Amino acid sequence: MATTISPLAHVDPSARIGENVTIHPFAYIDADVEVGDGCEVMSYTSVIRGTRLGKNNKIYQGSIIGADPQDFRWKGEKTYCFVGDNNVIREHVIINRGIEPTGGTRIGNESFIMADSHIGHDSHISDRCVIGNGVTIAGDAEVGRCSILSSGVMLHENSRVGDWVLIKGGCRITGNVPPFVIMAHNPASYFGVNAVILRKGGYSEEQIDDIAKAYRHVYQTGTSVFNALKRIEADVTPGALRDSIVDFIRGVNLKIVAIPRDLE
Repeated sequence: MATTISPLAHVDPSARIGENVTIHPFAYIDADVEVGDGCEVMSYTSVIRGTRLGKNNKIYQGSIIGADPQDFRWKGEKTYCFVGDNNVIREHVIINRGIEPTGGTRIGNESFIMADSHIGHDSHISDRCVIGNGVTIAGDAEVGRCSILSSGVMLHENSRVGDWVLIKGGCRITGNVPPFVIMAHNPASYFGVNAVILRKGGYSEEQIDDIAKAYRHVYQTGTSVFNALKRIEADVTPGALRDSIVDFIRGVNLKIVAIPRDLE
């Protein structure tokens, strides 16, 4: 299939358009934009300068990809938004570019970003994530691979979400969510291990049991996070899963959500 660009779309002459791309009427493709092979850009979508779209992305009506960052620190510098391959971006999604010439906002591969969600400047969404309807992700946030943010979740600036996390609808996250867990309610609280999704992802019952054992030490014994990590290392079978939990928590200086301040 050849590239199809509607005569009613605006495509800047300097934009780089790949093969087998479809650009529908009233779409807007700015200067300094790259649209990879196989992408489809629906009507009333804007792809703004500094955006780099990978292959086979489908962007639905009314979305703005690479919008100017909403941050007073940005003074008009040339900045970037990188979108990987095979993503679905539904209606009226806004993704801001970064605020510095280096770095930038990054969306991985094979994610599903639902309608009316907003991803702020310099945030990083890893591979195979689901971002629900109306989710708002502030600047400099990070979402690990295969994580799900259900509808209406608010992820505050500089927050980090680990891999294989489920955050239930309407939950406000201010801080860091370690991998493999479910978070729910407001204030956010630990709701167990994300076992159903982990099973679908090919994790064994033994692996899920080890994850649950680790988080019992963190969230259900009333000890400090520091002591919980020592207990995990003594009690949980060594391996990549245990290391990913311990490394994440240590990497955020033991500051994780749903822990009373006196136990941090």
